[in-house]
Amino acid sequence: MREVRVGTRELKNRLSEYLRRVKAGETLIVTEHGKTIGQIIPVRPTTEERVKAMAATGQVEWDGGRLQAYQPRTVNKSQRLLSDLVAEDRQ
Repeated sequence: MREVRVGTRELKNRLSEYLRRVKAGETLIVTEHGKTIGQIIPVRPTTEERVKAMAATGQVEWDGGRLQAYQPRTVNKSQRLLSDLVAEDRQ
């Protein structure tokens, strides 16, 4: 993603052009008297939109249902209790 610095007067005078550039993926750093005062960034697609795009290209399979939040699980594969491992780690 490319960043472009632009002054407020220049931005005002050529707003349509700069908005086209933002749509194309560029980030605008807006300055006033050489000091940064803000940014205009492209809108990022939602997770659902990204998954739909990946499904359309065959990268993933998705039935269109609601996406569930990832819930990581800890799996203890040893013979010791998890509480013993935690206590040992604290020492």
